Amino acid sequence: MKTAVVTDSTAYIPKELRENLNIHMIPLSVIFGSETYQEEVEITAADFYEEVKHKDLPTTSQPPVGEFTELFEKLSKEYDAVISIHLSSGISGTFQGAVTAGSMVEDIQVFPFDSEISCMVQGFYVIEAAELAAAGKSPQEIIERIEEMKKSIRAYFMVDDLSHLQRGGRLSSAQALIGSLLQVKPLLHFEDKKIVPFEKIRTRKKAMKRMVDLFWEDVKSGEPYQAVIIHANREDEARVWKAELEAEYPNVEFMISYFGPVIGTHLGEGAMGFGWVKK
Repeated sequence: MKTAVVTDSTAYIPKELRENLNIHMIPLSVIFGSETYQEEVEITAADFYEEVKHKDLPTTSQPPVGEFTELFEKLSKEYDAVISIHLSSGISGTFQGAVTAGSMVEDIQVFPFDSEISCMVQGFYVIEAAELAAAGKSPQEIIERIEEMKKSIRAYFMVDDLSHLQRGGRLSSAQALIGSLLQVKPLLHFEDKKIVPFEKIRTRKKAMKRMVDLFWEDVKSGEPYQAVIIHANREDEARVWKAELEAEYPNVEFMISYFGPVIGTHLGEGAMGFGWVKK
C-alpha cells in the first residue's frame, strides 16, 4: 500500500525538506485588508514581519475544503492512502476541513490526524510519518507511531504581550492574565488542544530559562531526544540559544524553526518557543 503524507503550512517545514520527503502541503492564508496571501507560497515569514510594521495586523483563514478534496483526488491517482496531519483543532478548523474532504473523496483512504499543537512540533509528526511512508509502513502503523509520539511531545512558548492572542480568540483563560500583561512574560502551552497559560513569569530571560528547566526534566533520563527552538523574527537570538543548548545537551539534536505568518499573527513579533520529542 502506497501512502502519501499531507500537512498544512503551519508546520513550517522548509520547502527543501518537504520535497526531499515528498510531503504535500496545504497553505493557510493571511489577509491584509482586501489582499490575501497563502503563507509559505505567496508570503514568507520575513516578508510578513516587515509588512506588519507598516500595516494593521492581518486576519487569518483556514484552507477551503475544496483545496483538500482537489489534493486528495490528485493523490488518489498515485496513492492508496493519505495521512493528513494538521494544527490543533482547538485553534483552527483546518483539521476538520481534512476530515470533511476525506469523507468526500473516493479511491483513496484518508487518515486525518489532529496534532493538537502547531509549528515545527507539528512538523515532528509529519517528518516521522513521511519517513515511515517512504519505508513502506502501512497507514495504521504510521498512525500508531505518531500517536505514540504524543506521549513525549512537549512545547512551551512565550509572547511579549497577549493582545494578539486575545484579539484572535486563540487564548483560553486569557482573563486571568489581564491586568498583569505589562508585568509578565506569560509562558503558554497547549492543553486539551487549546492555548492556555502555563505560568506567569516576570522576564523574557526567566521565561526562556523555565522552558529549559522543563526540558531538562524530560531529557535527564539520557534517552535520545530532538528539540526545536521557534522564533518570531528573532533568528539571531534563536541561534545564540541553540549554541548554548547544544553545548549543554550534546546528546540532543537541535534545530531552529520560526513562527510564520499565520501563527505570527496570533503571537506577535518577538515570541519564542521551545519544543521536543523523544526520538
